[in-house]
Amino acid sequence: MSIEVGSVLDGVVSGITNFGAFIELPEGKTGLVHISEVADEYVKDVHDFLAEKDKVKVKVVAIDEKGKIGLSIKQLQEKKAEETTEAPARERSSFRAPRNNFGGRDFRKPNRATSASFEDKLSKFLKDSDERLTDLRRKTDSKRGGRGSRRD
Repeated sequence: MSIEVGSVLDGVVSGITNFGAFIELPEGKTGLVHISEVADEYVKDVHDFLAEKDKVKVKVVAIDEKGKIGLSIKQLQEKKAEETTEAPARERSSFRAPRNNFGGRDFRKPNRATSASFEDKLSKFLKDSDERLTDLRRKTDSKRGGRGSRRD
């Protein structure tokens, strides 16, 4: 099987960097899955989705003149989501769910019941701002000798 743009191949993760993962392909070739092509969501760390020696299906998206092979996992996930909506997570891919290092709380989605309204947030901001300005004035006035010692 030759490696051509658009073909779907099985590969093994051979290395992970901060910008993506290197995938060992058939015929002894190696390609790169850029961090933006790992998953359909924001990927901060590739280790959250892939580990070395994971078996993955990849799509060849580019081959440049130097022979570098650009791969994508994300494009295959979108196809599978369209084809099978009820497939179990283990059958879809060898990905692991992203790690949650926040003690079980997801900071990306605020809880609607505890989130304050815009007016509440604005009044809190104005109150905090006024307190900070008052403290600042108090400190600077004491260094200048109070309000009565200003020079005109």
